[in-house]
Amino acid sequence: MDIRELRYFAAVYRERNLTAAARRCFISQPSISAAITNLEAELGTTLFIRHKKGMAPTESAAQFHSIARRIIDEADAAKNLFRKPVTQKALTLGLLRTLDQARTIALLKPLTGNADLALRLVGAGEKADARIVARTMIGASEHFIPLWSERYVAALPPSHPLTLKETLRTTDFAGVPMIDRCHCEQQDFFKHTAPPRKPVAIAESEEWAMALVAAGVGVAIVPEGVARGNPDVAVRAIEIDVRREIGLAYSSAKPPSDALKEFIASLPRQQAKRSARAARGKAKPT
Repeated sequence: MDIRELRYFAAVYRERNLTAAARRCFISQPSISAAITNLEAELGTTLFIRHKKGMAPTESAAQFHSIARRIIDEADAAKNLFRKPVTQKALTLGLLRTLDQARTIALLKPLTGNADLALRLVGAGEKADARIVARTMIGASEHFIPLWSERYVAALPPSHPLTLKETLRTTDFAGVPMIDRCHCEQQDFFKHTAPPRKPVAIAESEEWAMALVAAGVGVAIVPEGVARGNPDVAVRAIEIDVRREIGLAYSSAKPPSDALKEFIASLPRQQAKRSARAARGKAKPT
């Protein structure tokens, strides 16, 4: 086995999907599939169960993952051990506070893995070279690269009576203890479309909101990625189809820096193509 196969294995283990893992590693799906097959043959065990929706890791994969991850990290540390200091490119990135952990890690990994880049993170409203924000937050002089779209859902304590329903109506929340979130982009919308709310707590972060839900304090309306990333809460759809589109916003008044160009190039290819079309359309004379 070689380090590339271990990296491909780690990507499949994380994504649970060959196509997504191949996209993350910037290689073709057959290549990553062949690497997994080679690893299984060399280890003499089955690492993943293939099914229609993706790849389910086996117990062997779970055992092997910690070893593979340690080898990958040590290889990266060794590669950087004797690297001579260079003049670093600087990139200041503003982050929306309501991003879920999994997507935030995926976005920042290409940046933190670049020893030639000095990365600085600030709030979404602070001065930055680019911002990861909702489309509704971009200014008139900003380009916007769509990254993903997600709906809002209800996060409930697992034993809550509303979990007996697959889809919840706004009337279902009447009199229900609710957990409000300080940084919700759709807070005003939900306040105006729902029956009188009964807020019992205000969470300053997504993690705190999910902790309060898991503890049985109340119900929260959150972006789906936030709820799905927490195994201690139940998730239900709501009848109002409210979505947010998250993307990379940057100034159209000046050309992007080399560091920003490299970051844009690291984004999923299909999104980069869509963003190029959007940028060209926005650049047309008015």
